[in-house]
Amino acid sequence: MHDVNPIPMTFKLVSAVALVILLVPVLVVVMAGLNSGDFLTFPPEGVSLRWVISFFRSKIFLPAFGVSFGLALLTTLISTVLGTMTAIFLTRSKSRVKELLRGIIVLPVVLPGVVLGLALYIFYVWTGVGLARSFWGLLIGHVLVTLPFIVATITASLVDFDLSVEEAARSLGATPWQAFRKVTLPIIAPGVSAGTIFAFIISFGQFELTLFLSTPDIQTLPIAIYTSLRYAFEPTAAAAGIFAIALVITSTLVASRLVNIKNLLNRR
Repeated sequence: MHDVNPIPMTFKLVSAVALVILLVPVLVVVMAGLNSGDFLTFPPEGVSLRWVISFFRSKIFLPAFGVSFGLALLTTLISTVLGTMTAIFLTRSKSRVKELLRGIIVLPVVLPGVVLGLALYIFYVWTGVGLARSFWGLLIGHVLVTLPFIVATITASLVDFDLSVEEAARSLGATPWQAFRKVTLPIIAPGVSAGTIFAFIISFGQFELTLFLSTPDIQTLPIAIYTSLRYAFEPTAAAAGIFAIALVITSTLVASRLVNIKNLLNRR
């Protein structure tokens, strides 16, 4: 049986080239991190876990990895809650304000990271609120950057949502929170999951904005790698990149698995 709408060979070739372009830098980082030489070179002089062990013993990269992980996790939690509420408002409200709100939310994606980071830093200093070069100021910046992606994915899940299902639950005695938790949330779970993955990955790898808002005591992994490569061209930075890549892949697989489990339980 032939496909009704077969994919043209040109599209397949373009997709294959795009996949190679995306994967080659990842492979280069992995191989550079497993280099047995004394310097960050490619192709590697040999394969060794020398710099991977150095990463675990590092007083710079390992704490920076923990800071990035904690910051990304906290950012994801806050952005998911705010993004879900915002997406519900944007899809259900008939107010004219929602279009203005939608434009404001999208701004951090449109603006370059350098511009946004500098603008936030100037705002913190000018207002004197004590957020300049602080963890909380950095957290606010990460939330602003990740919020549009969560709003976009959840809004897409709510576009064709049938409100009568939620209204039926309310008519049977469910409170607004119960109707949302037991009816709405399971339906939009894939959108929420996709949004959290985007938020976590973007926050974990955020560099431009973090460069303006971080402090020497609060150094994320991208900043630590950048600083290391400025003064020492050793493969420990690439080894740190291996763990960053592994974390991103793991978070994606775990989130996908959780969504499948939720769908299975809902079917039962």
